[in-house]
Amino acid sequence: MARIKPQALLNQSKKKKGPSRISISTIVVCNLVVAVVVLSLVTTYRHWSQRSRNTLETQSHSFEDTNAVSQQKNYDLPGYADINTSKGLIAVELFKDASPEAVDKFLDLWTVTSTLIGFDQKDHFKGMPFHRVIKNYLVQAGHSSSSIPIEEWTAKGKLRGRLDTSPKHEAFMLGTPKNKGNNKDFELLITTAPIPDLNDQLIVFGRVLKGEDVVQEIEEVDTDEHFQPKSQIGIISIVLKREL
Repeated sequence: MARIKPQALLNQSKKKKGPSRISISTIVVCNLVVAVVVLSLVTTYRHWSQRSRNTLETQSHSFEDTNAVSQQKNYDLPGYADINTSKGLIAVELFKDASPEAVDKFLDLWTVTSTLIGFDQKDHFKGMPFHRVIKNYLVQAGHSSSSIPIEEWTAKGKLRGRLDTSPKHEAFMLGTPKNKGNNKDFELLITTAPIPDLNDQLIVFGRVLKGEDVVQEIEEVDTDEHFQPKSQIGIISIVLKREL
């Protein structure tokens, strides 16, 4: 077998190919591809982030606008009323936030035409008589008989001293009996003593600010055995006001 000379081995090793080299142009192209991909990802992220922020801002503005409209509407509603009776004037505050449904029904009985002194009223309360007067308890005005029987008024009146009271059940609170009737059945009553035991029968939606002496004068009139005044007493007019 012929032997290969060392010089021949050296020549063969020189002929062997070394590792292939990556050209500069290939490196540049790869870097450009990576840059484009990264830029695309960044652009997409910014787009969706901005869209999410715009959506949240739109919802926030919508919510704020809704609240603003609700607050503006509530602010525009009259919060006070002057009840002019045949015995004198009774000024009351309306609980627009605490009893909105009762106040809305009360206000619906008036027009909203502005005048120099307040608001013109409808005819529902004009001439409304005080048809029930229970001394040390309440005075009640309405065009129809009460939905609460006399026996319940008097029986509950005897028990009121045994029950705890809360601010809305104090004396000189403005309320109306709970019923499912129409506006013709809407009545007004003013307590002359705490009556917490009638919470299931009454809706308190205001309080007397001025004219407690007028309420007491109505309370002192002579009544028959059905607690109906012997002499006619009624509401002459009511004026709604935004300020007292």
